[in-house]
Amino acid sequence: MVGMARGTLRIYLGAAPGVGKTFAALGEARRRAERGQDVVVAVVETHGRPRTAEQLEGLEVLPRAEVTHRGVTLRELDVAGVLARAPEVVVVDELAHTNTPGSRNAKRWQDVEELLAAGTSVITTVNVQHLESLTDVVEQITGITQQETLPDEVVRRADQVELVDMSPESLRRRMAHGNVYPAERVDAAMGNFFRVGNLTALRELALLWLADRVDEGLRRYKSEHDIDHVWEARERVVVAITGGPEGETLIRRAARVARRNGDGVLLAVHVLRADGLAGASPDTLERQRALVESLGGTHHQVVGDDVASALLEFARSVDATQLVVGTSRRSRWARAVRRGIGGEVIARSGEIDVHMVTHAAAGSRGWRLPRPTTAVTWRRRWLALALALVGVPLVTALCLSAGSVLSLASVLLVFLLLVVAVALVGGLGPAIVAAVIGGLAENWFFTPPTHRFTVNRVDDVVALAGYLVVAVAVATVVDRSARRATEAARSSAETAMLASLSRSVLAGDRGITSMLEQIREAFGLNAVSMVERNGEDGERIVGECGGTPGAHPDEVPVTDTLLLRLCGRTLDAGERRVLVAFAEQAAVALRQGRLSAQAAEADRLAAGNSMRTALLAAVSHDLRTPLAGIKAASSALRSADLALTDDDRAELVDTVDESADRLTGLVDNLLDMSRLQSGVISPTVSPVDLPAVVHAALSWLDDAQQARVALDAPDDLPAARADAGLLERVVANLVGNATQHAPTGPVDVRAGVAAGRVELRVVDRGPGVPRADRERVFAPFQRLGDAPAGQGVGLGLAVARGLTEAMGGTLTAEDTPGGGLTMVLSLALADAPAPAAMA
Repeated sequence: MVGMARGTLRIYLGAAPGVGKTFAALGEARRRAERGQDVVVAVVETHGRPRTAEQLEGLEVLPRAEVTHRGVTLRELDVAGVLARAPEVVVVDELAHTNTPGSRNAKRWQDVEELLAAGTSVITTVNVQHLESLTDVVEQITGITQQETLPDEVVRRADQVELVDMSPESLRRRMAHGNVYPAERVDAAMGNFFRVGNLTALRELALLWLADRVDEGLRRYKSEHDIDHVWEARERVVVAITGGPEGETLIRRAARVARRNGDGVLLAVHVLRADGLAGASPDTLERQRALVESLGGTHHQVVGDDVASALLEFARSVDATQLVVGTSRRSRWARAVRRGIGGEVIARSGEIDVHMVTHAAAGSRGWRLPRPTTAVTWRRRWLALALALVGVPLVTALCLSAGSVLSLASVLLVFLLLVVAVALVGGLGPAIVAAVIGGLAENWFFTPPTHRFTVNRVDDVVALAGYLVVAVAVATVVDRSARRATEAARSSAETAMLASLSRSVLAGDRGITSMLEQIREAFGLNAVSMVERNGEDGERIVGECGGTPGAHPDEVPVTDTLLLRLCGRTLDAGERRVLVAFAEQAAVALRQGRLSAQAAEADRLAAGNSMRTALLAAVSHDLRTPLAGIKAASSALRSADLALTDDDRAELVDTVDESADRLTGLVDNLLDMSRLQSGVISPTVSPVDLPAVVHAALSWLDDAQQARVALDAPDDLPAARADAGLLERVVANLVGNATQHAPTGPVDVRAGVAAGRVELRVVDRGPGVPRADRERVFAPFQRLGDAPAGQGVGLGLAVARGLTEAMGGTLTAEDTPGGGLTMVLSLALADAPAPAAMA
């Protein structure tokens, strides 16, 4: 197997079960077989769908491996059998499947990795909800936690990913026709997971995830082939914002440009100037960020000495096709001297279209002195050198024209002023050149004997030497000040970004991928990935953006187990130091995410354990009592040693019947609570005669209980909107609960209309419930100590409220005047418009 070529992986990705992934995969397998390839089917789940089963005809189906776990034998993918058969192509359905304990690998995608490594190509399927990065989003949408997941990286590494798409309406029609699930499962499925809203959201997730992978693949291809120009595969509109008053105008204009192109992407970028010249208000920037996000765009920040270069570099890194910038707020005089950022962007934009947008603030600044600059760029150094070369002869000529009016000290002062001016413009190097040339000019033209590089008087020597020392000292101070100011401004910008990153980490609203994307943008890199190393398992990628780094990435250690892999330009020592600080924040976010996941899992387990403990504690008594009664009565009836009279036998039969009824009620309540908690109850709502339902519910009670119940309902009581069967269960629970906890006195059931709704009041005169505990009585397994063991598991009121809310009603508890508890059941009138939830 050494040197064997790796097989190819083709994945059919779907938004939900039933869209046709398996059908498409088998269709591809048949086409390859017809072309002469050796194709076998290792695992395919037809789920009883006849058209999918037809696709298997003519294909070789390999037997599966049998794995026994806890006395149950299950059939799994036979990896060894496939490797022994060694086909060219194998079909393996449901890539995210979790194998039975005791199998060769824990996950089916690990089985597939073995087959690929052996040179066998694999055709497989997966649903978008099984991707690990989307499980939390899917749970928020559907309310269902996915138990079977696989790492996104497995799908990213696929040679081909094909989306099998179907509109929600078409999928629901398929389900209604019985082409997805058996008839008995259709109603429950369409009322829960397969709702139109769920399917639409899952479809969007699948499309967006695949679109991101396509973008990633495009960037990777361009990086591998050294392509640095923009490919207009998709309209991406970048808008440059400065935090000024024109920002909102630019953002809205850019959003309109993006919308005109259909699915255009809007990206707003703010360049943090490292030279400290940017003084944007954080509040203004935050408002503009919120506006961008409200319009469906994303906000980004980058650091750059040259704003125009940083802006264009970002635009090219995201393959922007259009760039929106505002016209300058400087005056016409200032723009005449220097064309500004907009002009620089237009001159260097290349293939990117640039929109110059006018606004109310354009040209409003008027004439004012330019702000002093502190960054010493090469451009300014050349300008300062030119100033020195031109300024020394000019100052010399001016001083010579003054003749004997100026003393040597005055001449030296004039030249010193020139050196200071050169230092302000270009820093230390040009200032030293100006000082040296100026000193030579002073010696030649103004120090006796003139026109000779000699000095006869000591005071002239001291003056010249002092001039040179002062000139160099001033130039040094000016240069250092400029550099320190630049470093301080850059540090301030980096600190601002780190602070923003830290706030995001503390708030928990940024994932590891999002933070790595910010690192990539801030440092102008092509790709960034975070790798976790483990001595036993090797290493694994915990987050990446911009694609996978190339063959020789730069590695930056973050912690003992985490490191960053960078693809792009080489960072200097200062940038690496800041990068580590960024990476440490990303590592904190990673740990925070894992801790949150562990905490959520712990809470889920704790809630489940609490529910199971309460259930076991209650059931241990409440199931045992009726079972013991049935067992004792039946044993007595079957015993040949007991001489039973007819009355004795009748009493024992009544005991069996009563205990069985109690057991049936208990099991029904447990089943109803399980159905409520899993969300599978779908009531059939229709007009219901409330008094008739009450009479039917009273038949659930024994004769003694029924004798205590009095129904008061007007003859003209309108019908209520409810499910008759569920409502009967609710009323039976309420009346039964009232008779149990108010052992003496009547129980009144009163029906009427209040506030445009039908109300049913179950009134008892028992001990009542304190106001603080009224909501607790509706919690599962709560009896508040008011019932002895064996009188139910405390599910009656919990089930009653759950069923009532499922029908669109409410159930509340009130005090009974004079003592006791009144349960108020409120339902909509039958002729009232149906609520949206029932549409």
